[in-house]
Amino acid sequence: MTTAKDLFIITLDPRPEHAVGQGDLSLALAGAELIDLIGAGAVTVDGDRIVPGEPLTPDDALLGDAAAGLTRQPPHERIDDWLWRRGEDLSAAYQAGLEKDGELTRKRSGRSPFGPERVEPADTPGRRRAAGRRESGEPVLAALASAVGIDDGRSGEESGFDDEAVTTVVAAVHDAVMELEAVRQRRTIENAAFANLWRGP
Repeated sequence: MTTAKDLFIITLDPRPEHAVGQGDLSLALAGAELIDLIGAGAVTVDGDRIVPGEPLTPDDALLGDAAAGLTRQPPHERIDDWLWRRGEDLSAAYQAGLEKDGELTRKRSGRSPFGPERVEPADTPGRRRAAGRRESGEPVLAALASAVGIDDGRSGEESGFDDEAVTTVVAAVHDAVMELEAVRQRRTIENAAFANLWRGP
């Protein structure tokens, strides 16, 4: 299991008070992939740029896709550009991958057999590992969870990291999620103004 998969699983835990937005989660998943690639020695960070190292083929298919999508020619890609590009629809890709691997299961809400389906983690070693990382307050997972609104009373953004590159990526994830929220708010205001215009005095 990768950090991104652990992050996806803990966002489905029933404890969060509100559902995690798919856009927010996709950005954080892209950040988690980048952190795992840093840990594997596949990339380094130079300022705000991602510098690929030797080509790496991880055992995990989605992380392999991330490694294959690195920009290898200078000027290398900026971290924030990577988050937006790699993050597009990434939460859906992780859901499909985890379902295929048996890490997620679908259940009907309520007592009706025709109620809406919901996805939840299956009782697997992967789920227990993700829960263990969360409960122990593992800094990287806590920081990424904080970015999408799950902080368990801890501020992941303030956690200290041994690697400056990881700190840079986590900060970029938080900034991207805040930027996405600002876009949402702006659209809400614009839509409300448009509706009022048609409604008239």
